[in-house]
Amino acid sequence: MQALNIGATGMLAQQTNVEVISNNIANMNTTAFKRHRAEFQDLLYQDLRRVGSNSSDAGTIVPSGIQLGVGVRVASTYRVAEQGSLILTDNQLDLAIRGRGMFQIQLPTGETAYTRAGSFQVNAAGTIVNADGFTVLPGITVDQAAVGVTINQSGQVLVKLDGQVTEQVAGQLQLATFQNEAGLEHLGNNLLAATEASGAAVTGLPTTAGFGGIFQGFIESSNVDPVHEITDLITAQRGYELNSKVIETADQMMATVNNIR
Repeated sequence: MQALNIGATGMLAQQTNVEVISNNIANMNTTAFKRHRAEFQDLLYQDLRRVGSNSSDAGTIVPSGIQLGVGVRVASTYRVAEQGSLILTDNQLDLAIRGRGMFQIQLPTGETAYTRAGSFQVNAAGTIVNADGFTVLPGITVDQAAVGVTINQSGQVLVKLDGQVTEQVAGQLQLATFQNEAGLEHLGNNLLAATEASGAAVTGLPTTAGFGGIFQGFIESSNVDPVHEITDLITAQRGYELNSKVIETADQMMATVNNIR
């Protein structure tokens, strides 16, 4: 009887589903967090009567056959890259992207990571960095004498020096996009890394073709919808309960067979 194993695969799959949903809910206030969705696949089938086989010497064909499935598995956790709402902060180094694109962050290893979380600051040298002190590429330094910083939608960083009317250009931010954003590897700390599945990063200026714009004084909120997640959580819980019921029923059937005298 395969029902015990099939029910077990269903329970394991729903357990993973609940873990994905719980991570979404836990990060509902994480800046620029993108929710994930568990995707399922059915397992291999047992062919008790193969579809399309000959049913007689006259060449008649079996129209449907008998195929019994052996369960389910989680195939992937898909990253849903929907735009999150923009929240006003009035912090001059809080940046949000509306549209496609990610900020580029230089890791201590020298590698480049990518993020939508634009809560930036300046370090002791005046370089724009993220919350962990990693440099935001291309490495823009704000003059210590600056009394104001303006970052326009095109990613141009302008500083206003005390006693001067005209703002000076301090640098130009670039954004990166990927052919397959779902293929990016999660590093934690709101950082992503490129993989063979995502393809190489394509960089460009904000507001140009294929790239979104940058909004100063805003941050992008998580795209997690609590109502949607709670509904999915209830569905996953019911699925888990039903699969446990399958195991219970299969156990009772085996007990009935064992008690036959």
